[in-house]
Amino acid sequence: MLSSNTLLLVAAAIAQYALPSSASALPAGAVTPSTGGFRNPIISVSKGGKAVCVSGTVNVNATTNRNTRFNFQLPTTQIQVTETFVEYVTSGTPFFDQIAGPDATVSGIWSIGATLCTPLGNAEPAGVQLLSHGVSFDRTYWDFALGYSYVDVAAENGYASLLYDRLGVGQSQKPDPIQVVQAALEVEIAQSLSEMLRGGSLSNHAFSKVVGVGHSYGSIITQAITANYPNSLDAAILTGFSVNASGVPAFLSGINLALANQDQPARFALLNNGYLVSSTIISNQLGQFRAPGFDPAILTLAEATKGTTTFGEMFTTFAVTAPALTYNKPVAVVDGAEDLPFCFGNCSYPINKAAAVQPALYPNLPATNFDSYLASTAGHGLNLHYSAAGAFDFIQTFLQQHGLGM
Repeated sequence: MLSSNTLLLVAAAIAQYALPSSASALPAGAVTPSTGGFRNPIISVSKGGKAVCVSGTVNVNATTNRNTRFNFQLPTTQIQVTETFVEYVTSGTPFFDQIAGPDATVSGIWSIGATLCTPLGNAEPAGVQLLSHGVSFDRTYWDFALGYSYVDVAAENGYASLLYDRLGVGQSQKPDPIQVVQAALEVEIAQSLSEMLRGGSLSNHAFSKVVGVGHSYGSIITQAITANYPNSLDAAILTGFSVNASGVPAFLSGINLALANQDQPARFALLNNGYLVSSTIISNQLGQFRAPGFDPAILTLAEATKGTTTFGEMFTTFAVTAPALTYNKPVAVVDGAEDLPFCFGNCSYPINKAAAVQPALYPNLPATNFDSYLASTAGHGLNLHYSAAGAFDFIQTFLQQHGLGM
């Protein structure tokens, strides 16, 4: 049972998560970014008060011809959901080949929940970091709680941040979870957001430097941008990522995906059975955390605010990963040292799995443009561990060392 102090911390954190600070609460000297491009904008401050943010929804035009047409019907029961993933991770299974069909084109103007945060005293910095979250989270992964805010650290280093809910998550549109919400379309949405940041479509400001930062599924998306659009990002930071997927079956079994509308009816009752969440706080810990490197209150908050994923995402997780043969800009891979899905719990054995990304996916990248970092006593959900602060500082220092300091 959690202590009374822990419960108070969780209650305060949930309140902070759910209710953004109003404009009237802005610190003295704060400069508010323009709300241009955002529908129903709300002005707030980041969790540590280092950035001023505008949140709302933005329209993103994105098309792909690389989605997969799946021959897979929505399950009607949790038993079917569980059996699907048992089949999916079974050794030698023909499951994927049986359901995967030809490439499909998906196109639309997608409503995406997004937040643009700028440094407290500068609403128009030159650089912005495009932050793409992973499975079991939404955009608040990057500005989670006081002391656990990547947005605050980026702002202290002069950067704006655009954090957004991936398609099918949070305040973003919830289209068909099998045929539409897939990795290929999400890459194009992220690429469109990058173009919008450079073009001045958001907050009426054109950023001259755009750095892609991902976590897990968000890193898969960011890496795919470097492979398909090598001129898009000025640097790529891949967290919770490697080219070793041997731990993914254990991760999927551990998070034990459940029907979102049954597991969290107060939040997701209106979603159909293609939308899933990790099933329990134990599942959340198994997949994302590593003791004793985290505060139990942060785990409780992660469970209370967990995000959705879809069958389409799960079936196409690695469909977009490919060597970025012509990308020559800075790349860093940052992992929790005990990451489960991408390191099977040990990122240093038998080799440094973060460092191994460079020869596998960036073979032509100059060695001076690559680095890696392992955060001690941290699992897959790196940002929610005590050692995240060191990882955040490493990333900002890496950017400064490569001429991208603000």
